[in-house]
Amino acid sequence: MSTNSAAEIVAGVGGPGNIESLTHCATRLRFQLRDASGVEQSALEAIDGVMGAVPQGGNRYQVVIGGGVQTVYNEIMAQPGMGGGAPTDAAAIKAAERAKGPRGKSAWLDSLFEYLSDSFRPILGALLGASLFITFMSLMSTLDVIGNWADPRTELSPSWQFVNLCWQCVFVFLPLMIAYNASKKLDADPWVGFAIMAVLMLPAYANFADNATQHTIFGFDVQTIDIFGIPLTVFDYSSQVFPPLLMAAVLGPLYKLLKKIIPENVQLIFVPFLAMLIMIPLTAFLIGPIGVYVGAGLADILKSINDFSPFIFAIVIPLAYPFMVPLGLHWPINAIMLLNIQTLGYDFIQGPMGAWNFACFGATAGVLLIAWRERDAQMRQTATGALAAGLLGGISEPSLYGIHLRFKRIYPRMLVGCFIGGLIIGIGGGVTTNAFVFTSLLTIPAFDSVILYSIAVAAAFFTAMILVVLSGYRTPEQQAEFEAARDAGLESPGPIPIDDSAEGVASAAALADAESTGARSGTGAVAAAGAVATAERTDAETSEHGAITEIPSPLDGTVVALSDVPDPVFAKGTMGGGVAILPSGDTVYAPAAATVVAAQPTGHAFGLVLDGGIELLIHVGIDTVQLKGEGFDVKVKAGQKVDVGTPLVTFDRKVIEAAGYPLITPVVVMNTKKFAAVEQIAHGEASVGTPVISVEAKRTT
Repeated sequence: MSTNSAAEIVAGVGGPGNIESLTHCATRLRFQLRDASGVEQSALEAIDGVMGAVPQGGNRYQVVIGGGVQTVYNEIMAQPGMGGGAPTDAAAIKAAERAKGPRGKSAWLDSLFEYLSDSFRPILGALLGASLFITFMSLMSTLDVIGNWADPRTELSPSWQFVNLCWQCVFVFLPLMIAYNASKKLDADPWVGFAIMAVLMLPAYANFADNATQHTIFGFDVQTIDIFGIPLTVFDYSSQVFPPLLMAAVLGPLYKLLKKIIPENVQLIFVPFLAMLIMIPLTAFLIGPIGVYVGAGLADILKSINDFSPFIFAIVIPLAYPFMVPLGLHWPINAIMLLNIQTLGYDFIQGPMGAWNFACFGATAGVLLIAWRERDAQMRQTATGALAAGLLGGISEPSLYGIHLRFKRIYPRMLVGCFIGGLIIGIGGGVTTNAFVFTSLLTIPAFDSVILYSIAVAAAFFTAMILVVLSGYRTPEQQAEFEAARDAGLESPGPIPIDDSAEGVASAAALADAESTGARSGTGAVAAAGAVATAERTDAETSEHGAITEIPSPLDGTVVALSDVPDPVFAKGTMGGGVAILPSGDTVYAPAAATVVAAQPTGHAFGLVLDGGIELLIHVGIDTVQLKGEGFDVKVKAGQKVDVGTPLVTFDRKVIEAAGYPLITPVVVMNTKKFAAVEQIAHGEASVGTPVISVEAKRTT
C-alpha cells in the first residue's frame, strides 16, 4: 500500500481530528472515532489495498487490510496530525505474552491486573512530572544548595518549600486519583469514589488522632477512637494505594446493585447517596484499615527478602521485571514502592529496577545502530521514538512492545545486561531513593548512591547494546527477508504481530504462502476418503476454466451460507469465500493433507495450508476466543503435518453455549483472490468428508 493510500484512509474516516485512537490486530485497523456518522463505507473500500470496511457499535470502525496491516498502521501514524512515531499499543503482542503466564488462563486474574493497570495508567503523567521535581530537589541537595529535602526535620525556606509542594501534591492526594480511576474502571460514579476516599483524607479526620488510644494490632502500633461506641482505627492515608483500590472494588458491584433495585427516575439522587451512606463508614472502619494492613504485609515480605540478602534481591528484581511487565504483574510492585516511601521513608526496589530499564533501553539503542547501518528507515523511526521515551521518561513500553517482544533474539541479550546491572548494585550493597521516580537519565540524582547507581545502569545499558549490535536482532530467516525487501527497493517488512483472533490465524496462513505456493503441485484425488478432490477436465474445458478443487467438510453439521455468520467480516466475505457449518458433533478434523500454520492455544481457530497452496481458516464459533481455551482440547500444533481425518480440536458444546457464543463455524479460503472462483457446493446436513467448497484455479493457458 502506498503512502497516498494511507492518507486516503485517514481522510476517509474524517481526518486526524476525527480519530480518537487507532490500534491494529493482525489484519484490521481498529479506529475509535469521535464521530463515525460521516464515514462512507464504499469510499473506504474503494481505496487501493483495503479489503473491506466494517462499522462497529458506537463510533468504532474497522478497516480490513490483511497481513500488511503493520506497515499500513505505521504509514498512517506518520501522516501529518497523527503524532507519528512508533506504535506503542501493540495489543496483540500484549495478549500473546500474557497468555504465556497466569494472565490469559484465568479470567478473574486477568481482570484483576487490568483493574490495577487502568487505576494507575491515567496518572502516570502526573507521577512522571512529580518525579522530575523530586530529581531537581535531589540535585539541589547534592550541590548543597539546600539541606536534605527528604528529611521532614530539615527546615527549608518558603521558596524551596513551595517547590517541594509541586511533587508532594501528587503523592499526598494519590489515593483520591486512584479512587477516581478505579471507580470509573468498575462503572461506578468516579466522583462518588473520590468523595468516599476524600473523607479519610480530611484534616478533621486526621485530627481524630489527637484523642485516640494507642493499641497494637497484628504487630502494628495503631490509634483508635470510639465513634458511636465502635472503635475507628485512625491512619494517615496520604500516598496509600491499597485502601482506594479495595474501596472501589466494593463500590463497583454495590453501584450496579443499587441501579437494579432503585427506580430509574430517582437513581440520580438515591444511588450516589446510598452508595456514600454505605461505603463511607465501611471504608473508614473496615476497608481502609484492611488496605493498610495488606499493603504493609506485602511490603514487609519484600523487605524481609532484601534484608536477608540485598545482593540476591538486587539481581533477582532486574531479571524478573522483563517477564513481569508483559504480564502486567509489575503494578502491585509499583504500589509497594509508594508504600515503602510512606512507611520507611525510602524505597529499595527502584534501584535494581533501574538495571532492567536501562538494559531495555540499551537493547533498543543496539537495534537503532543496526537500523542506521542497514538503512532501515522504519525500524530507525521506531527505535528512535522508543529510546527517547526510555532515556528521557523512563518508559519501557515502546521498546518492549514495539521491538523486543517481536524480535525474540533480543531478550537473552537484554537479560545479560539486567544481570550485570543488578550484580553491580548487589556488590555495592544496594541503592535506595527517598521518592517514587521513573528510572531515566533525568532521575539518576534521586538515588542515594549516585555513583554506584550510575555505574550499574551504564553497565546494563552498554552490555545489552553491544550484545545486540554484535549478534543482530533478527533470526537468519528474518534477516534474509529484510535484505531481499531492501534490495528490491521495498520497505522493510517489519515484525509480524501475534494475535489469537481469527485475524491472527489469517495472518499466519498468509505467511505460509511463500513456502507453500508453487512448492507443491497437485492435490489428492481421494474424495471418497475425505481428501481434497481435483476434478479433471478435457483440454477444451481447461482452455476456458482452471482445475476444480473440492474441499470436504471438517466437521459434522448443517452447511449454511457464509453470509449467515453473525460477524460482518466473515459474512461479507472480507476474509475470503467459503461456507459456514452449524456443528452437530464436537470434533474438527483436517479436511485434507495439510500443514498447520496456526493452531491457537485457545482452540478456537486453525490455519491450514493444503497441499496445492489453498489457505484454509477454520474458526470454531464466533467470539469464542473470549473463553480463553475453556471447553477446547487442542490436538495439533503449529508446523505439524496432518493427514486427512486428523483431529484438530475437540470442543465442549455446553461450555460454548452456556457462555452465549454462537457455535457456527466459518470455513474460509483465505487466499480467495488467487483463484478464479470459490463457491459453496453443499447445503443442509453434511458429514465429515462431504465436499462443501469448490475452488477453481485461474486459467493457465
